[in-house]
Amino acid sequence: MNPRQRFNAVVNHREPDRVPIDWGRHVGSIHRAGYVGLKHHLGDEELRNEDAVLDRMVQNVYPDEKLLRKFNVDFRWLEPHWVGVQEVEGEDAYIDMWGIKWVKMLNSYSLYQSPLAEAAIPDLDTFPWPDPYNPAIWAGLGERARWLHENTDYVIVADSIKGGLLTKALQICGYMRFFSALAGELDFAEAVLDKLLWLYKEMWSGYMAEVGPYVQMVYFTDDIGAQNNMLISPPLFRRLLKPRLAALFDHIKGLGDVKLSYHTDGSVTPVIQDIVEMGVDILNPIQTSAMGMDTYWMKEEFGDRLVFHGAIDVQQMLPFSTPGQVRYDVAKRIWDLGRGGGYILSTCHDIGEDVPPENVLAMFAAAWEYGNYPLDLASVLKPEDLHPLASKPDLAQQKAPIERRVRPKR
Repeated sequence: MNPRQRFNAVVNHREPDRVPIDWGRHVGSIHRAGYVGLKHHLGDEELRNEDAVLDRMVQNVYPDEKLLRKFNVDFRWLEPHWVGVQEVEGEDAYIDMWGIKWVKMLNSYSLYQSPLAEAAIPDLDTFPWPDPYNPAIWAGLGERARWLHENTDYVIVADSIKGGLLTKALQICGYMRFFSALAGELDFAEAVLDKLLWLYKEMWSGYMAEVGPYVQMVYFTDDIGAQNNMLISPPLFRRLLKPRLAALFDHIKGLGDVKLSYHTDGSVTPVIQDIVEMGVDILNPIQTSAMGMDTYWMKEEFGDRLVFHGAIDVQQMLPFSTPGQVRYDVAKRIWDLGRGGGYILSTCHDIGEDVPPENVLAMFAAAWEYGNYPLDLASVLKPEDLHPLASKPDLAQQKAPIERRVRPKR
C-alpha cells in the first residue's frame, strides 16, 4: 500500500499493511535543541538547519525531508503562515496577530499579556481582530498542496490555523479573565466564543479554497484537557463548546472530502463520546501520561468510531526510558490501539530536548518493525524490548483473551 491507501484503510477501520507513521507537524515535531542533538548523533550536518522554526511559541522545527523518509513518515503537512507578528523592542518577545504578547522563558515563549484581559462585551466590537480574509495566511499553500498531490503519494494534511475556540479565548482574554467569565459571566464568555467561531469559519473557508482539492485530512487544535482533569467541567463543555465546535467541524468538512483530526492535550475521557458526536474522525494526541488516558480502554470503548493518532509519550516515557523500554512502549500502543486498524502512530507532542537521540531512533525503528499486519507482537518482541514488569510468556498468553474482549463493530 502507498501512504494514501494506508490512510484510507485506517480511517475506515480496516487493517492496512502496516500502522501509518506521522511526525513533523506543529504539535508533534521536535524542539530545535533536540534536533541539533539528533543531527549530531546521526553525523549528518547537512540536514535542514535548526533555525527553520515551525512554531515559534514552542520552538520546534521543520524536520528535514531526508529524516521524514528515513523514518518512513506517511504524512506531509501544510502549515499556515504567521502573519502580523510585531517584535518587541529591547525584549526577546513578540506580539502575534491576535495582539497577544509572548516572552521568551527558558526554551520557549510563554503567554505574557492578553489584550482583552479587562474587556467587556461592548469592547469586542471595537477590538482589532485579525483579518480572516488575509491571503498571506495561506499564501503558496495551494501550489504546495497541488505539487504534493500530483508528485507524491503522501497523505496531505491542512494544519491548524493557530489556536482554537477555548485555547484562543484563554489566551486573548487571559486565563483569569476567561475562567472567571465561565464561573459568573457566561454572556461575555459566549460572546467571545461566538466571535472566534465566526473568525475561524471564515479563515478555514479561505484556507480550504486553496488546499481543499488536494488534502486528505484537516487538523484542528483546541486543548480542553489538563494533566489530571479537564480544563472546564463536562457539563460546561457540552453547553458552551460542543455545539460551537460541532458547527465549525461541520463547516470545515463541508469544504472538502477530508477527515477531521481534533487535537486536545490532557485528560478528556469524560467527553470522548461528545467528541465523537461533534463529527471528529481522528483524535490526537492521546496523552497517555494524563489521568485516565488508557489506550486499551479507549480502543475497547471507541475504536469502532474513532481513529487514534499519537500515544507515544514525550513527557515521561521517551525522556527517561532505555531504548529497549521505548520499543516495548511502542509495541504496547500498537497492540492497544492498532487492532483492526484505526491507529496512526506518532508522539503525543513535540520531542523535547531532554529526549536522547537513541530513544528517537528506537521509537521509529520499533514503529516500522512492530507495525506490520497481522499484528503478532508476542512472537517478535525481543527480551531486551520488554518492560521490567512484563515478561514475554505473559504477553503471549494475553493475546487470545485480548482479542476475544474487543468489542464488535457496530
